[in-house]
Amino acid sequence: MIKVITANEAAAYGAMLSRPEVVCAYPITPQSRIPEQISEFCAQGLMKAKFVNVESETAALGYVLGASAAGARVFTATSSQGLALMHEQLHWAAGAGLPIVMVNVNRTVGAPMSVTCEQNDSLSQRDTGWLQFYCETNQEVLDTVIQAYKVSELVSLPSMVCVDGIYLSYVSENTEIPEQEQVDDYLPRYEPPIRLPGCGWKIYYLHPPPRGDYMVGDLMLYRYEMHKIENKAFDVFLKANEEFEALFGRKYSPVEEYKCGDADVVIVMSGSAVGTCRTVIDKLRNEGHRVGLIKLKMFRPFPRDLIRKVLAGRQKIAVIERDISSGQCGIIYQEIKWAYRMNAAMYGFVAGLGDDITAPLIEKAIMYTLKEEPPEQEVIWLGLAEKRVSDEYDRSSIQILR
Repeated sequence: MIKVITANEAAAYGAMLSRPEVVCAYPITPQSRIPEQISEFCAQGLMKAKFVNVESETAALGYVLGASAAGARVFTATSSQGLALMHEQLHWAAGAGLPIVMVNVNRTVGAPMSVTCEQNDSLSQRDTGWLQFYCETNQEVLDTVIQAYKVSELVSLPSMVCVDGIYLSYVSENTEIPEQEQVDDYLPRYEPPIRLPGCGWKIYYLHPPPRGDYMVGDLMLYRYEMHKIENKAFDVFLKANEEFEALFGRKYSPVEEYKCGDADVVIVMSGSAVGTCRTVIDKLRNEGHRVGLIKLKMFRPFPRDLIRKVLAGRQKIAVIERDISSGQCGIIYQEIKWAYRMNAAMYGFVAGLGDDITAPLIEKAIMYTLKEEPPEQEVIWLGLAEKRVSDEYDRSSIQILR
């Protein structure tokens, strides 16, 4: 069945088809339609889950954290300030090895206050131990929610499915809703092994500790094991993706190449603006420019080896992203630079913070990359030229593409 739905509704359908037993989410713009839609599914009898109303986002994550620890499949969703309010429990969920699936609708984090798109809210949680996946289309949102359950329950780590606010969350697209029987074949009923360790803070282990139960003195060993498991999630996702393609005819690579075969210049992007960039790549290809695109879907674990492989031999690499690590550079640019470690000119464009990343902006960035040497600065502000910029800063340390 194909329906015209928003990404918020696609996330709700993905959750319904995954058959969680407990759902708890607090409304926040531009995510609110997700729990609203799920509450309607529950009221209509389409979703056999306990839907719980709570007073805040931290209470929402706390509720599903407890339910997951008891062995239930759970779902939640949030955005921006709500995700920030969950910060303490994000660490706890990952450290406890709980396979929670949460949709985060990316929105700016105040101040200043805005309800438009920015990926800083989720990227700033990169060190909490959650798996992170970024979606381009509404179909990908629905499918990734289902895949996230598969991966999380196999590695015993929580997953965050990230959706660009406004540009996906409120935009309606044709989306195929899979049959429940197909999803059940792909994602069987969740039945975790139950084990009561002596320390009492965790009810079960999908990956039993190598010796005894973890106490305070074993913290370093536990962090080591958690690090290994997160890296293992990459291979688990690849296998889960193959199984998904066999059943549904769709696949989502952690790193997807578009017209990169002979490309000297490659653009790296994630999220909803990837589709816009494809159009720009097609246009510039027709004009004789050897440019390609890499879509980064998986951010945690970071697909280091795959990034190195697809970027090998490129003359120039440009990253266009919706985030900024203040005083440093773009977060994805920083990770690409760490992973790549080869001789290539790199350009870090920060764009779309509370604004759209349009085709003209992307083309401007690509043409700059083609024609110019990379500036000394690690950040090139894309789309800022038309705005009022204070003159009190040393412009020699700031690069604005005009």
